[in-house]
Amino acid sequence: MKGGKTGENDSKKEFFMVGLIIAIIIFNAVAFITNKRLSKNQIVHIWAFTIALQGLADLYIDQKYHGYWYFSKGIEWESLPTLTMVIPPVNMMFINWYPFDSLLKKRMLYYFYWVAFIVIYEWITLLPEPWGYFNYGWWKLWHSVMVDPILLWIVIIYYKWVCHLENR
Repeated sequence: MKGGKTGENDSKKEFFMVGLIIAIIIFNAVAFITNKRLSKNQIVHIWAFTIALQGLADLYIDQKYHGYWYFSKGIEWESLPTLTMVIPPVNMMFINWYPFDSLLKKRMLYYFYWVAFIVIYEWITLLPEPWGYFNYGWWKLWHSVMVDPILLWIVIIYYKWVCHLENR
């Protein structure tokens, strides 16, 4: 109970989470239904790695430097679904459909489409309730345009490393 108001803040947060819940359902359904490449072991690796990488990034950008935050500033339980159930299936889809054996031009175009998708989704999360749950401090969309390709590349490198370990 905050400030003597029982339930008012809780119902607002539930209402605020509509966009997040829709994203969790859609991203996870698409990721698991369309998966043709990833083994269960690789899925677990991608999921754990994504949570760890996102957690580290958020620790600094969100908590230390206040560049962005989910719902409201500070560490909150409401942020956990974003970290654990939205971003990992997106990385699953990215790797599952990645054109590993294609020419560089096709792989670069693939990156371009994914960065565009991620930035558009981020823009949607900035919308007011009930769809939005993401807020900017000094962070702007152009930061994401610059950082997202690097993060996607790190996920690919990690996936290749896991595959290498499995083949040893």
